[in-house]
Amino acid sequence: MVIFRTTENINIKTTDGTLVKYNKLRNPSNLFNETVYITTYEDFQDIKKVFSNVGDKYRARVLDEIKIRYLSEFPKELGITNINEYSLTQKLDFDYKDFNYIEKNKNESKTLYLNEEKADLDKQLSGTLKQDISLIILGNLGLTISEMICSCTALRILYQKLSKKFKSVKIDIYLNASENKYYSRDKLIYSNQTFINKVSALSIDVKEFCSYDFFIDASSVSKRSYYSELTHIDAWLYKFGIDYSKVFESEKYNTINISAYKPKKDLIEKIEKLNLKGNTLLFHPYSANITKSIPKEIAINLLRELLIKMPEYTIVSVLKLETKIDDDRYIDLSSSSQNFLDYSYIVSSMSKVITVNTATYHISDAFFIPTVVIFTDSNLDENTQSYPLSKAIYVKDKSKNFSKFIFRSESLILHKFEGWIELKSSKIIKLLETF
Repeated sequence: MVIFRTTENINIKTTDGTLVKYNKLRNPSNLFNETVYITTYEDFQDIKKVFSNVGDKYRARVLDEIKIRYLSEFPKELGITNINEYSLTQKLDFDYKDFNYIEKNKNESKTLYLNEEKADLDKQLSGTLKQDISLIILGNLGLTISEMICSCTALRILYQKLSKKFKSVKIDIYLNASENKYYSRDKLIYSNQTFINKVSALSIDVKEFCSYDFFIDASSVSKRSYYSELTHIDAWLYKFGIDYSKVFESEKYNTINISAYKPKKDLIEKIEKLNLKGNTLLFHPYSANITKSIPKEIAINLLRELLIKMPEYTIVSVLKLETKIDDDRYIDLSSSSQNFLDYSYIVSSMSKVITVNTATYHISDAFFIPTVVIFTDSNLDENTQSYPLSKAIYVKDKSKNFSKFIFRSESLILHKFEGWIELKSSKIIKLLETF
């Protein structure tokens, strides 16, 4: 976390139109103050950029975190503590600035000085007499949709654990928002969870922050070593102070609530028409990460083979596959998938799913949709063991880089698609038939 004040009054508008207001520090001698603010390390870096773009007189000044933490009203931190993150990061980034390895591997270097020591949530809660508690979570619990869906699963397990100990549990999340172009999407994902009371935009003033009983600081979690070594669900459980090895795999299922979601009439009609045809299969061959995506020509050929070999299915895509397929059993719903809930609704309506390594298989798990996930061998650390209705196929990367230079030359990478060429529709279909 970072605790700071501003030199001038200023407002920052989030992508959903929410105004986050900052007022110049009033009454400096009183740290229990509505004009002293708390945010994450990542969001603070964005705040400084926004302020500098507005004008030189707009500055964010960091305050001594320890002095604020000593306030009697300050809530208790749960899970792995994140004390003095800003000062430690600034000091040790400077100390190690001359080390080339550190410069090239900044995320790994954070593990040298950010706390990763195992915490025990039960011990941290012991002695709490209140029966109605409130918990605030600072920052984004993941950067991608996949990561956030998994963090919601860990949050649900945390909520259930707290609910066994306390009469009522209120959880509020304050997300990075200052320059987060995905804030609206992120807010929608967390607001969708029934156990989350409120989702708001960072920053939060100290006085409001102190109205909570407990807090979890999610700042810089993605830079911890455990975040890359564990599955995302287990990494967040570890962060929360819960022994992930003692949580049954059957409890690590995803949940997405679409009961309050109202799809557009056009989308409802399209889905109803699809269901009248019979079985539906979602085909999702591309990812935002090109290394996870099926190459375009191979994806199109695979689609054609699926249409021939699976005549009992209507094949659906929410991606523009840039191809002309004259077959009424291929439906393009890309124009109808405008946000996270639209896409979740479409996935929930499918009979089966074929996807590369994207959020799609996390969403399909939430709706118990049988899914075949196509991973590359760079994703061997990822698995679907928590998802009984998902089965994996691994594609071997056979590319070889013959460039003698440090930089990557695409023209000198040979055999780039050979692994994908070996991906057979028959193998995918055989796995789908086992469900």
